[in-house]
Amino acid sequence: MDTVFHASTLRERLTTARQAGQRIALVPTMGNLHAGHLSLVREARRHADLVVASIFVNPLQFGPSEDLDNYPRTLAADQHALMTEGCDLLFAPSTTELYPEGRDGLCNVQVHGVSEGLCGGRRPGHFDGVATVVSILFNLVRPDIACFGEKDFQQLAVIRKLNRDLHFNIDIVGVPIVRAEDGLALSSRNGYLSTNEREIAPKLKQCLDALKTRLEKGIEPAESLRVTLAAISESGFKPDYLELRRTSDLSPIADDTREAIILAAAHLGRTRLLDNLKVVLPTT
Repeated sequence: MDTVFHASTLRERLTTARQAGQRIALVPTMGNLHAGHLSLVREARRHADLVVASIFVNPLQFGPSEDLDNYPRTLAADQHALMTEGCDLLFAPSTTELYPEGRDGLCNVQVHGVSEGLCGGRRPGHFDGVATVVSILFNLVRPDIACFGEKDFQQLAVIRKLNRDLHFNIDIVGVPIVRAEDGLALSSRNGYLSTNEREIAPKLKQCLDALKTRLEKGIEPAESLRVTLAAISESGFKPDYLELRRTSDLSPIADDTREAIILAAAHLGRTRLLDNLKVVLPTT
């Protein structure tokens, strides 16, 4: 696996691959890779001849009080992990490389609708930053497919709409959540958890499992959400949100909704945990 740091070098490598008729896949990441990220690389390998991963801690998607400066940067370990999984090319640009004119006045990509509410409501500007950097990466790599994890389900919905609306014509592949043995969704930010918090963290998934069971039994959604929100608080979390939305477009559920998704965010100490669970609602 080769690592490149400049967009010009990346373009040269991919032009050669494209001329050879190779199908290209992109796996965008912010580094500090874990098994969830590596599952994206394996999925990309299933669909493409050449797999490109990117590592870029994107300042545009961090708010003023968020963890940009402390976000873990582990390039050497990440390179080794990607090489082990058969990644072909790593693009690891600097902030100056992607934003050569600086961030002030930078062209901003906004994806309306699916970016509103949930994490978008709690982290103003976050999805603008995601959409902007993903658009840049799509333009630089021009992949045939791109793989994103379903743990950040709203982000995946934003990227799918971005892809449609801007006619990138990329196959966007959502890859299921990878979990620890105790059910905790893998995340780079899990490393912020203390030993005691790590023992508590799986209870978030347990609460969502119980909510799914209630919903599938036909218990009224509003009441089920209220009970579960209380259970999340009693387990030691500070809930951010707990909502039930349509899986297809994250719009509010209606009486005829069958395929829905439970979406949750909660703070445990200084760590913000995300999780979600798909559910098939019974007919009324």
